[in-house]
Amino acid sequence: MILKKLTILNYRNISDAQLDFSPKINCLIGQNGEGKTNVLDAIFFLSFTKSTTSSLDSANVKHGEEMMMVQGLYDMNEAEEEINIGMKLHQKKTVKRNKKAYKKLSEHIGLLPLIMVSPNDSSLISGGSEERRKLMDLVISQYDTEYLTTLAAYNKALQQRNSMLKAEEEPNPDIISVYEEMMAMYGEKIYAKRKTFIEEFIPLFQTFYTRISGGNETVGLSYTSHCQRGALLDVIQRDRAKDRIMGYSLHGIHRDELEMTLDGFPIKNEGSQGQNKTYLISLKLAQFDFLSRTGSKTTPLLLLDDIFDKLDSSRVENIVNLVSGSTFGQIFITDTNRENMDKLLERSNGDFKIFTVKDGVITSN
Repeated sequence: MILKKLTILNYRNISDAQLDFSPKINCLIGQNGEGKTNVLDAIFFLSFTKSTTSSLDSANVKHGEEMMMVQGLYDMNEAEEEINIGMKLHQKKTVKRNKKAYKKLSEHIGLLPLIMVSPNDSSLISGGSEERRKLMDLVISQYDTEYLTTLAAYNKALQQRNSMLKAEEEPNPDIISVYEEMMAMYGEKIYAKRKTFIEEFIPLFQTFYTRISGGNETVGLSYTSHCQRGALLDVIQRDRAKDRIMGYSLHGIHRDELEMTLDGFPIKNEGSQGQNKTYLISLKLAQFDFLSRTGSKTTPLLLLDDIFDKLDSSRVENIVNLVSGSTFGQIFITDTNRENMDKLLERSNGDFKIFTVKDGVITSN
């Protein structure tokens, strides 16, 4: 898959941009805060119909403007796809594929597979378990069309059960049992999909970490879930009285966790800045490799936002060698340092484009 053209109108700090891209490497150079990341965010928005940084669509509209629009023209196995997302303030966004609006946004997810590596990924290590569940959900939903629907059904049953647990009156046991049965049914399906994904994903991740770090450390990744304690319905119902006291559900796949380790210890406590960044980049490159083998059978886009910061020269060199190889398709990369870009471009066989970004204005060099 190749993103041939990108049109941006009033997206964050970018007023108007029409960009033609290289099918291989596209470099965006500029100082912090100029708008480099906003270009990558617009590309991400076209794949997932949401921003990487805000859950509010209105936050993507440039200050002082009433509407925004992002449009991408893609080459998908020799067939063109045009995706257009627009919105006006105080109105819902519209997402169109080849000028036809989607009835449900979930139908779009997976059409344009994409992996983005950014400084925001640090929350995967430092944040709560929800961040790590999102990692699994984001990948699985790009190759399993039923996954998001199942997850939404589970979350709806969970929300209804929690409402009953919080209520002043004692929950009707027959009604709450229905929600628990729904949670168990959908939850066990989600667990099975997450478990299968992680088992296939771990060796890919460890291979990437070894290649970037030079084999100096050993990393681990393990998946834990309440489903591993037995039938999920039994696990949920066993502590209903305690849940009633707390006012929310203590058990279920909404509490699943990914445990991340470095040399056998939690990386959250043990890892240096460089080791943490290596771990995160390895996670994302492994996701790319996984999606390349599954899903829509097309090579995902790879977005690399400021990935060289806090890495020593040997790790930078190893990453450059990796992403400039034939395994990766179209790449979009940002940096403030032209030297890092030049190292990457030396291996690109001349197939690249360089863009300068300053105060939301993008020019092609």
